[in-house]
Amino acid sequence: MQDLFEDLPDKNAKARDKAAGAYTAKDIEVLEGLEPVRRRPGMYIGGTDEAALHHLAAELLDNAMDEAVAGHATRIEVALAADGTLTVRDNGRGIPVDPHPKFKKLPALQVILTTLHSGGKFGAGAYKTSGGLHGVGLSVVNALSDRLIIEVARDGALWIQDYARGVPVGKLKKAGNVKNRRGTSIAFHPDPEIFGAEAALRPARLYRMTRSKAYLFRGVEIRWQCDPALLDGAAGSSVPETDRLHFPGGLVDFLGHSLAERPTLTTEPFAGEARFPDDAGKVEWALAWPADGEGFVSSYCNIIPTPLGGSHESGLRAAILRGFKAYGELTGNRAAQRLTAEDAIGNACVMLSVFLRDPQFQGQTKEKLATPAAARLVEAAVKDHFDHWLSADPARADGLLAYAVERAEDRLRRKQSRELARKSATRKARLPGKLTDCTQDSAEGTELFLVEGDSAGGSAKQARDRRTQAILPLRGKILNVASATADKMQANQEIRDMVQALGCGTGAQYREADLRYDRVVIMTDADVDGAHIASLLMTFFFKQMPGLVAGGHLYLAMPPLYRLSRGGDIAYARDDAHREALMADRFAGAGKVEISRFKGLGEMPAAQLKETTMDPATRSLWRVTLADGGQAETAGLVERLMGRKPETRFAFIQENAALAGELDI
Repeated sequence: MQDLFEDLPDKNAKARDKAAGAYTAKDIEVLEGLEPVRRRPGMYIGGTDEAALHHLAAELLDNAMDEAVAGHATRIEVALAADGTLTVRDNGRGIPVDPHPKFKKLPALQVILTTLHSGGKFGAGAYKTSGGLHGVGLSVVNALSDRLIIEVARDGALWIQDYARGVPVGKLKKAGNVKNRRGTSIAFHPDPEIFGAEAALRPARLYRMTRSKAYLFRGVEIRWQCDPALLDGAAGSSVPETDRLHFPGGLVDFLGHSLAERPTLTTEPFAGEARFPDDAGKVEWALAWPADGEGFVSSYCNIIPTPLGGSHESGLRAAILRGFKAYGELTGNRAAQRLTAEDAIGNACVMLSVFLRDPQFQGQTKEKLATPAAARLVEAAVKDHFDHWLSADPARADGLLAYAVERAEDRLRRKQSRELARKSATRKARLPGKLTDCTQDSAEGTELFLVEGDSAGGSAKQARDRRTQAILPLRGKILNVASATADKMQANQEIRDMVQALGCGTGAQYREADLRYDRVVIMTDADVDGAHIASLLMTFFFKQMPGLVAGGHLYLAMPPLYRLSRGGDIAYARDDAHREALMADRFAGAGKVEISRFKGLGEMPAAQLKETTMDPATRSLWRVTLADGGQAETAGLVERLMGRKPETRFAFIQENAALAGELDI
């Protein structure tokens, strides 16, 4: 068989290589030591932005916390100097300084600082659980610092070594004997060549990170210190110059701090901790359901934050859901079986921390836990505790279950509204029978005209632009929703037709994305009855679809009340005042002016209706907006004029009677 690499005759090969640029073995680079980190920092810390810069600080703090979690350290010191140098010191065992067995001429400390994938966390001997798993954290910090100083107090001796951009400045030196000190101290300054000259560690961000670590392990005390010069300005105003961070309550304290003064549905959070079987680790949790429904999830694995969640969060969600369903079955609440995890815990404030042996993360930045066994371990550990917590206080459990069931019902209503909107867009038979829809499928630029009566609807259908304008005739005056019960609203055919035609739902189920039309135009006669119908419709939209009003989708058409003509000169007047103004200006002088009053839109020829009221080029529309005071002031005005108390309307009439001119009665 012919050798695959046998040279074949090609007279033009050299010429082609010269023209295109030869690609030979000389073009293959082999990066050694820490050079890969400096050339491609994004691979190790996710980039070179501010978040990546603070990842360096997190690496050092996590290493110190690993010593504390392992039971070898009780105190950590974090200090940020005026020049941006960060020092992290612990009172743990100290990094070994004796010669490494494989690199006999180098101390183990130097191997760890200058060699990727080196460290004491690959096996189970030095650390049962740890956040540093890949052996790159400290070496990456060293590679991306323009200067780093490490001190190790171990076995009564103090050792010091300096580095610059990952390279030792000198050898590891013994700086003397120490009696009352042990542990590791690392001071580093981020390299401006990597992060930019303006990049700097932020005190507020560092302080939050440090405080969260103290919450996550109640056995550690962290002492914070920041140079006062860095705290001048709004960004650091809430950051203390010095602080002692120690929280015996652990995640319960963390949750209380995060909730601040927000009220919750239960007086006490659901909190606890449990160890996994076979010494596989442990889990700690704290949950509260805030009354305002604004929840959050903060989860950690081996004190590493996991903002993208993962298997431990899945286990917690499953445990809470199973607990609610089991309690519902116990108390005969069948609605509990319809719950999903989102109904049960989707709006809760959650703190979750797990410690695992050899956890698996997605990527070096460890933002998501990907250990399948964690879901099973967390679910089994939390489920029993949640069952006991619910059964210990039936009143509390009943209230929480009712709240979760209400969320489930709200979710189902939203689903039905979406399905109706989707079906309405594809199956016209599911739309109200009186609706004459437009032909355009997308909502952009479309209009729904709400007209009073079939007669006006007939004229509007002839005058409309079939592509973008839809017509929905309404019979008589719709229900006043400001004083009607929910049952009456649901039974009202006109309201049901409008809701079905719009497809966006009402109340808490309103979804602007599902609105089938860009504009909703109230088009009523230019008389007292028409104004009353318009006010009833505006009341309906404000009470049941406030988002539609706030979103600028509701309009009032301005049909004319009079037609004035003299010879070939034709004009339309909105009302009596407008008519008199036209007579005094445009139609002043000799000649008889013919004035006709429209009895209603149904009596108006389609061509005139189009010209005056429906053609975007010639019509006038008034957009309906909220009062200057916003939602609250508008709600008060609607309640005063359209609510259940007639005395408030009477008082309004008395207050504003002097403003009324001639009345169209």
